[in-house]
Amino acid sequence: MLLDPLTLLYVVLGFLIGTVFAAIPGLTATLALALLLPLTYSLDVTTALMACASIYMAGMCGGSITAITVNIPGAPSSMMTALDGYPMQQQGKGALALGHAAFGSMVGGAFGCILLILMAPLVAEISLLVKTSGKFSLLAFAIVVIVISERGKILKAALAACMGMMLATMGLDGVEPLARFTFGLSDLTSGIDLMPVIIGAFAISEILMQAGDQQAARKIVGALSKVTIRRRDFFPPLSQIKEVGWGCYIKSSLIGYAVGVLPGAGGSMGSFLAYVEAVRTSKNPGSFGKGNPKGIAAAETANNAVCGGALVPTLTFGIPGDPVMAIMLGVLVINGIQPGPQLMSNQAELIAPMLSSLLFSAVILIPLTMYLLGPYFVKVVAIPRGVLYGAIALLAVLGSFVSTYSVFQMAVALAMGVLTFCMRKNGFPIITLVLGFILGPNLEEFFRRSLAISNGNPLTFITSPDSLFFVALTLVFVYFLSIKKPAKLPIAGADAQSK
Repeated sequence: MLLDPLTLLYVVLGFLIGTVFAAIPGLTATLALALLLPLTYSLDVTTALMACASIYMAGMCGGSITAITVNIPGAPSSMMTALDGYPMQQQGKGALALGHAAFGSMVGGAFGCILLILMAPLVAEISLLVKTSGKFSLLAFAIVVIVISERGKILKAALAACMGMMLATMGLDGVEPLARFTFGLSDLTSGIDLMPVIIGAFAISEILMQAGDQQAARKIVGALSKVTIRRRDFFPPLSQIKEVGWGCYIKSSLIGYAVGVLPGAGGSMGSFLAYVEAVRTSKNPGSFGKGNPKGIAAAETANNAVCGGALVPTLTFGIPGDPVMAIMLGVLVINGIQPGPQLMSNQAELIAPMLSSLLFSAVILIPLTMYLLGPYFVKVVAIPRGVLYGAIALLAVLGSFVSTYSVFQMAVALAMGVLTFCMRKNGFPIITLVLGFILGPNLEEFFRRSLAISNGNPLTFITSPDSLFFVALTLVFVYFLSIKKPAKLPIAGADAQSK
């Protein structure tokens, strides 16, 4: 399908939009996907999935632009890139640092995608062994891991997840013809649509958060006025690539892919672990943090390899590991595609083009757009924030209405935006709320079905081998992520923005 000019245009446009959103501190590829989600209604589902895949890949590499040029990561996954990228910029090697970031992103993105294609059939076969009680334990495992990944605010994350699951119970019961928690409102009989939840949580709340931070915007524009980037420096010399070493690229790709498979880990964790491993195995660890290209390569290779890994639980079990995957899952569900072990084999005509778009974005679009448009991306970051946020707010409100043709659901989007804005201001992670909303219905369904099959015996969750496996896995993750405290993540520069 990539040979179709119109489809190719959507893929390229998606990549450019994802890169611009990821490059602008305060905006993310998640926001881009949330805003463009209503447009998927007007597109063929295959084209929509291909465009979403290209936005995802672009979102992982675009954040390195401002991380390197002004020491402000455009995306959380680029925090580790700033550690060595900005020192190179200060040494007059900014374009070369961007070249290393683009090359690492290309290698990691391609590697992760190839691993996804090769491993998907095996994962699908293994997942068929998971029965009803095992599916409940797997979903519970995903929610627990996502909650305990929020170090320092586990209680708030758990409350947010519970709130998301409670919101998902509104409307008709999935088993019996009963309306639940409608509070007498007929509009709530059909429940809350996924679309307004995503738009409210990721678009409207983000606008409210960023609108009150004009000082940071002025600081970025001031720093960018001093940046000079030459296009010819975007290709790192072969000698430096050899110096980084293919072992570093391959190892970082494997780390990124493995991290992507885990729910709740994401690109930030992947780049951190790959960076630490690069420092650990280096003969000159003291050079990291002072402009070592190997640090940039390790971080960017890993966070792009995460893309391939993150699609494994999303497509196979319907468990999104991060906000982007939550929206991708929304695209699938809205278009009537149910993720599951047999999705790859039964609907390969839908999934294969999406994977090809992911690979195409990594191998072709990342190096090409960095070379052709890299200097201009830096200038785009200087767009006046008032104009930018006004346009985004208009798109969000219109999108929430167009996607549902319901004034009530549009009001729900606005209410969710205000609610999640207040939650973020008070330190509540909204990703756990959204994932609780997405996973809650399936969690309830498999719980009730498991009890029905076992005649109400709750021991079925520990006597069934597949369920027992995930219960044990949950305990292992709780021990290593919560009880045994891991090392703290370093902060990439004093100017790094929290997003």
